Amino acid sequence: MKAEAEANAEADKKAKEQADKLNKADATIFQTEKQLAELGDKIPADKKAPIEKALADLKDAYAKRDADACEKYNNELMSAFQAASAEMYAAQQQAQQNAGPQQGPTNGPTDNGNNGGQPSAEDVDFEEVK
Repeated sequence: MKAEAEANAEADKKAKEQADKLNKADATIFQTEKQLAELGDKIPADKKAPIEKALADLKDAYAKRDADACEKYNNELMSAFQAASAEMYAAQQQAQQNAGPQQGPTNGPTDNGNNGGQPSAEDVDFEEVK
């Protein structure tokens, strides 16, 4: 039995790699569909088209159980999504810079402004309970 296991070790290793690639493809399909539903209108159209194409190719490869193609299209999908994410992040940063400094509350309680906007300290009585 041990000899049989050693003889089939290489085939088992390949089968495990194939299963891992297919599982990764399945998880990527799920995550991408979820993210597209959440961010769909925020992703620029020129960046969304390559994501959708790579997703369709990945789904097709997954349906055929072609692990090598799944790995290829998974990498393409990750690259396309990363490019779109970078562009969305840059647009968000630009929008924040254009908005200028925010007017709002300070980081803590202050007194009537005599201490330059620094938080005030107040002595209080307390009782230690043992």
